[in-house]
Amino acid sequence: MPLTGVKNIVLVLSGKGGVGKSSVTLQLALALSLQGKSVGILDIDLTGPSIPRLVGLEDAKITQAPGGWLPVVVHGAESTQQPTIDPNFSAPSPPQSTSPPQQQQQQRGSLRCMSLGFLLRDRGDAFLTDVFWGPTDYLLIDTPPGTSDEHIALAEQLLALSTTDGADAVQRNLPRTVGAVLVTTPQAVATSDVRKEANFCVKTSIPVLGVIENMSGYACPCCGEVSNLFSSGGGQVMAQELGIPFLGRVPVDVKFGELVEGKLLSGDSDDEDQEEEKEKEKKEEDARNHTPQDTPAEPDERLLVERYKDCLSYSRFEGFAQTVITGVEGSAPS
Repeated sequence: MPLTGVKNIVLVLSGKGGVGKSSVTLQLALALSLQGKSVGILDIDLTGPSIPRLVGLEDAKITQAPGGWLPVVVHGAESTQQPTIDPNFSAPSPPQSTSPPQQQQQQRGSLRCMSLGFLLRDRGDAFLTDVFWGPTDYLLIDTPPGTSDEHIALAEQLLALSTTDGADAVQRNLPRTVGAVLVTTPQAVATSDVRKEANFCVKTSIPVLGVIENMSGYACPCCGEVSNLFSSGGGQVMAQELGIPFLGRVPVDVKFGELVEGKLLSGDSDDEDQEEEKEKEKKEEDARNHTPQDTPAEPDERLLVERYKDCLSYSRFEGFAQTVITGVEGSAPS
């Protein structure tokens, strides 16, 4: 059955290219994962699928199983157990030792992705249903900009394969199209295009979860203070005029940019060779001048999802993710 295992579907839409729709998709996915949800990202942006690059998996190989293409794993689920002290627990006298009898479990959900970037030579109309997702709490669909034929075809397929009613989804064992997140920048040229996306959602009966105003100011990487270098607030005004929820503003986050652009992942091989050559020359010069050498920094081997928690924008997307989860669970049948 198509989309077997998928519980909730969220579309990420923008009326204009270059507003950071893919980065918003990824950050929302990471935030949902850090709240214990299993998440999938489906990147169907024909104009330039960028999710593989953002997660550092451009060279990933995909395989096909009997149920369809298997999505690429960005990170797996993880359960960590932390001991908690029971007030009624008393440890025996030495030399015996024991562990506290209660454990508290904290979970991180898995994140997997599928992109036309992996399948450009084999793309087709059935791409939505040709991926075997398995158990997935939230499937985020990164769509092309605008309201093109791809949007119309996607909406028709979603309406045929899912439902927007929570009770109906449970009764018929179908995925639920929770709604769409609209991404804009503060400028009027972007908000005017997003208005078209809002109208598209109305015509196709896809609920609008809210608007995210991306690139709204600049966050200082040292102190986190936000400066409005350009305009700000255009997305919020548009949401108020259309009567749809406003999720919040996201300033430019240098740390996140470094994280996904390769400075903290894996850089281009030519750049790495140049850096190694410069480092070698520096060591030779220091040796000639008897200059103490700096201790090289240890490479950060943590997963993308763990390093993302150090980004300034994480706290904002944590709130966005919680809003989505609360809305879904609050409307679920008892």
